[in-house]
Amino acid sequence: MAKPLFFLSVLALLFSFTHSSQNPNPNPSSAHTVLSNYGFPIGLLPTAITSYTVNHTSGDFFVKLGDECKVTLPPDNYLATYSKTITGKIVENRIADLDGIRVRAFFQWWSITGIRSSGDNLVFEVGMVSAKYPSKNFDESPPCEGRRAVS
Repeated sequence: MAKPLFFLSVLALLFSFTHSSQNPNPNPSSAHTVLSNYGFPIGLLPTAITSYTVNHTSGDFFVKLGDECKVTLPPDNYLATYSKTITGKIVENRIADLDGIRVRAFFQWWSITGIRSSGDNLVFEVGMVSAKYPSKNFDESPPCEGRRAVS
């Protein structure tokens, strides 16, 4: 009797470490809920999530969108593009090794490499440079404005 209970508890533990959602247009999806559980507003991800995986032990995550998309980010109306796949490492109030999100500023495209949540603000990292914005600007998940990234 102990072996089946042990096996079921191991399966439940593995499922909690890696979860996948197949909801094509969540509002908010469980991926957005996971994001908020780590201390981030849901508006960091667009609504077009088709699947995601989060390893709660290592923090590695993988978010898949139906296609590339662009959104306008508040408060300064920067154009951002999201690749079909967004990857990185998430822990409480910190996203590192981010890949798949670029923003256009000063007539150039920049890759956002990390995001920190510090109280009422988000700090976006672009290499060695960072910019701080109020978290409340990202309370709502934006829809994709276009299906292809602008280059």
